Amino acid sequence: MSISHYLKEIGRGKDGARALSRSQSADLLGQVLDGTISDLEVGGFCIAMRIKGETPDEMAGFIDAVDQRIQHVPASDSATVVLPSYNGARKLPVLTPLLALLLAREGLSVLVHGTPTESNRVFSSEVLAVLGVPALTALRKIAPGEVVFAPTELLSPALKRLLDVRRVLGLRNPAHSLVKLINPVEGKSLVVSSYTHPEYAVSMAATFERVQANALLLRGTEGEGVADARRLPQMQGFIGGVRVLNEEGVKGTLPSVPDLPKAIDAASTAAYIESVLAGSSPVPPSISQQVAHIVHLVRQL
Repeated sequence: MSISHYLKEIGRGKDGARALSRSQSADLLGQVLDGTISDLEVGGFCIAMRIKGETPDEMAGFIDAVDQRIQHVPASDSATVVLPSYNGARKLPVLTPLLALLLAREGLSVLVHGTPTESNRVFSSEVLAVLGVPALTALRKIAPGEVVFAPTELLSPALKRLLDVRRVLGLRNPAHSLVKLINPVEGKSLVVSSYTHPEYAVSMAATFERVQANALLLRGTEGEGVADARRLPQMQGFIGGVRVLNEEGVKGTLPSVPDLPKAIDAASTAAYIESVLAGSSPVPPSISQQVAHIVHLVRQL
């Protein structure tokens, strides 16, 4: 097998590259994930796509390829919320675990999945471990009101390998967007996806429309899928790929900002989350609003 004919199309530079169809993209990434091509071709694919950028049709094809190969989580007795967590904390505490536990309080099953992608950040898996939610060693059905964390390699070792190419090349590749878009859960479920740069809001929304996803899309905190506690971001909701929610958000910092921990280590973040869950500290309004939107969307599944 070879992807050289695809590389000739996508590797012509930013202005000369040609977009692939959805089926071509599925075949291309399928070969990458199956390990039937050389490391040089994988590197060429990653660099070419980094320069060219992915179209919604290409991302839809990549999602098709992953969905055909991923290990799926069995359907729960309640709807499941999928929280990709790959960016971690850089300057602010990572509050994806707080979002997960608040959703579990609503009786939802919650799957957090991720893997460390940089060595100098604090990740949800570390915070969840302090909170008594260890990483799964095997995929299983998630109970209503339960939060679990699945390392990416449990879902797809091949996708984990593609993420790790960044450690060699120093550049992100399509896998870093894919992990925020895929839904590894069978049955009723909703993906919470985030972007950092505003232009991704348009392309990710278009991708969700093409794959008929159930999703909440927002500009998250440092790339995480949880609303910034200091702001109310724009949030878009999709059911079956149809946009059913559009929270415009508020520009700038909110008038009242919660007292977040200054330290971002796992223990300090876990202590803050426990204080919020115990009622000693208020739930940040933006996260409360995000929970309400997710619950509203889930009721439409």
